[in-house]
Amino acid sequence: MSADVSELPPADEYLSEEEVVHLRGVLREQIKLLIDRSRDNIGDLTEEQDVDGDQVDVAANESERGHRLRFADRERKMVGKIQAALERVGEGEYGMCSECGGPIGYKRLLARPVATLCIDCKTMAERHERRSWGS
Repeated sequence: MSADVSELPPADEYLSEEEVVHLRGVLREQIKLLIDRSRDNIGDLTEEQDVDGDQVDVAANESERGHRLRFADRERKMVGKIQAALERVGEGEYGMCSECGGPIGYKRLLARPVATLCIDCKTMAERHERRSWGS
């Protein structure tokens, strides 16, 4: 069954070739920065810790280490999202909402290049999430 042309969004809502190329560059730069930062953080975290400090110093160091590990885990997850976005670029599916199939929009992707939902579907998902938290 073919889609009714009147149901399709205007052509200017879809990403142009130039926009896709620009966003792919943004994604590649983001992943490079995250990987470089991860390497630095892993190096810092694996260095031998100073065991000569008092209990307060040791506790502060462990707390800082815990924060850095949580941050590193968030960055690892973001690398996965960026890799998935780059795969969608390669498959020609980048910029298409995974929920409704409509365009996500260039401005939204500039703000969040790993977005998989258009603004309407994301808004509905957030409303649903808030309602389920409230129950």
